Amino acid sequence: MASFKEVMKGFPRIFWVSNIMELFERWAWYGFYMAFALYLTLSKDSGALGFTQAQKGAIMGTGTMLLYFLPLITGAIADRVGYKIVLILSFICYVAGYYMVGNFESYEAIFFSYIFLAFAGALFKPIISAMIAKTTNEESSSIGFGIFYMMINIGGFIGPFLSGLMYNTSWDLVFYMSMITIGINFVLVFLFFREPGREKSLDTFLVNIWKAIKNIFITLTDFKYVLFLVIMAGFWTAFNQLYYSFPIFLDDWVDLDRLSVSLGFDPGRITAVTMSSLNAFFIILFQLWISTIAMRYRPLHAMITGIFILGFGLFLMFISQNAWLAIFGILVFAIGEMASSPKFTEYIGRIAPSDKKALYMGTSFLPIAAGHWLAGWISGDIYANIAEKITLLQKEVSARGLTLPEISESFTRSDYYSKASEMMGLNENEITDFLFTQHHPNKIWIIFSSIALGAGLTLFLYDRFILKGRSASSK
Repeated sequence: MASFKEVMKGFPRIFWVSNIMELFERWAWYGFYMAFALYLTLSKDSGALGFTQAQKGAIMGTGTMLLYFLPLITGAIADRVGYKIVLILSFICYVAGYYMVGNFESYEAIFFSYIFLAFAGALFKPIISAMIAKTTNEESSSIGFGIFYMMINIGGFIGPFLSGLMYNTSWDLVFYMSMITIGINFVLVFLFFREPGREKSLDTFLVNIWKAIKNIFITLTDFKYVLFLVIMAGFWTAFNQLYYSFPIFLDDWVDLDRLSVSLGFDPGRITAVTMSSLNAFFIILFQLWISTIAMRYRPLHAMITGIFILGFGLFLMFISQNAWLAIFGILVFAIGEMASSPKFTEYIGRIAPSDKKALYMGTSFLPIAAGHWLAGWISGDIYANIAEKITLLQKEVSARGLTLPEISESFTRSDYYSKASEMMGLNENEITDFLFTQHHPNKIWIIFSSIALGAGLTLFLYDRFILKGRSASSK
């Protein structure tokens, strides 16, 4: 087995170019996406949109599902017509999409804008994953995908960390940051990206699409592979609550101002987005170490262990109002993610034929797509009825026989909180503590952790009885 130093020296230049492009794309994406649930649901008088949790879940779940579903086609097309052309188109659509999401306000317009933005991401995703798979081998793939995942999380930390500082000043700054950052990739793709070896195509665009769909169905005739993808949909459903529900839970229930003051910062300096970005920060610190350990084990064994750890992390993240316990939960969640998510990508990269890397990477997005759709559904009315503070406050107001206007353009969520506080004789912090004690919103961890643990157990049974412990190369 080659040493870590030998593996690092063996990576070609295009491997590093691809990783840098991934870093900036993730910076732009997560800078907006980690704050997106808050942007959709916070009160309109804060500059956000004031949508319901169900509307948020529908927008994020449907749009992000398409983001991960469309690579089924875009990956195969990129294999045929060229990676560079598709990357340029992706970056153009990204800039336009960020502008639209940041400037439109109606539910329908935001829904359309986010789907357009998802299309941009669907063009980009399978290409960079395929580039990593093409430039690594069985000996270097664990380290290679570990580096790739670390780059994702460098961008995934910087973007949300900056947006966490920006959105209290102006939401526009968040979207401008994403537009500028994705623009850097225009320079990289024109000056440094070199087209990898691929099959030349003389077919028309529609023929390429038909061939892509045909190849997808051929790929999905493998029952064992499809069963693996179905199991992993459960993992991604639980995992995605980091984006769909956790920032809302923090904003509603955890006193982050107290945490800010205890660390010597002004109140408001640490936000829900800042806290959520710690997941990526921990991955930056520990990914190579975890990958070095994980390379000694079969991908499925590492994934099973990681999924169980991640489920415990979800328990800690949602169990209390204690900010320090939430931080510890994020660390545990990150360890589980580091052990499982990169190995998922590595597993698909290993079993994919060399001339169909992008196609297989495209099909690997299917469970992620399903996980986003399911995560959006769970984080809608289900989350709202169990754990959303405004919904629980409305229930309490109704139970007490109090009468307040419905939330609307003229009577915002902030107005509702203020009026309810006045009528109940409690300040905002007292209302928060009362609702947490009486309605137990932390029960939501039972749903999230159970989904993760169920996926881990099912994957264990799959490896034990379907694959019977065989290597990744034999599926």
